Amino acid sequence: MIDKTVGNVEEAVAGISDGAAVMIGGFGTAGMPDELIDALIARGVGDLTIINNNAGNGETGVAALIKAGRVRKIICSFPRQTDSHHFDTAYRAGRIELELVPQGNLAARIQAAGAGLGAIFTPTGFGTLLAEGKETRNIDGRDHVLEYPIHADFALIKAHKGDRWGNLVYRKTARNFGPIMAMAAKTTIAQVAEVVPLGALDPETVVTPGIFVQRLVEIGAPQSEKRS
Repeated sequence: MIDKTVGNVEEAVAGISDGAAVMIGGFGTAGMPDELIDALIARGVGDLTIINNNAGNGETGVAALIKAGRVRKIICSFPRQTDSHHFDTAYRAGRIELELVPQGNLAARIQAAGAGLGAIFTPTGFGTLLAEGKETRNIDGRDHVLEYPIHADFALIKAHKGDRWGNLVYRKTARNFGPIMAMAAKTTIAQVAEVVPLGALDPETVVTPGIFVQRLVEIGAPQSEKRS
């Protein structure tokens, strides 16, 4: 019998080790898997490469991971907001490396990894510092930059509901990067507000099929929803 559910967040993040590349879903705090991140911090691993839309907000989520000194490099689109002080401090002190990727390119490169593509050409970034040292090509009269897929060892994502096979449905904008990150990682770990019986999810509403999910943990009252 296929059953991808685990009993707690500690078991969910087991196997994530120093130096791992970890995708973390979320657009700001929407869809941020706070409990999985807290478990990753408690696990004590470091030297991590984190792929996320931004570099943390306030004191929770990715910001807490950076504050704890566990992140060697972050690949993101928006490293600085008014409450990104932990990233600012670490970056100015030379404790964290930044790879800045335009948001559309970030999504496209993650999608490319999930689709098994070798590389993509995109017009975004051409003629800017972000294109320095990269191959360029004129396609149909428009200049493009060669970009490579972004893969990860693990993806930590948050969904609304899931079944024991790992099929996932999301809640509104909390969906964001979760579906494409699930496809681009070797091991996808999802936290859900509810694990429902097999067959309870309408197949038409399933966004992430269970084939892309390896572990599922139920978090009945997620931190981000308590804050909202």
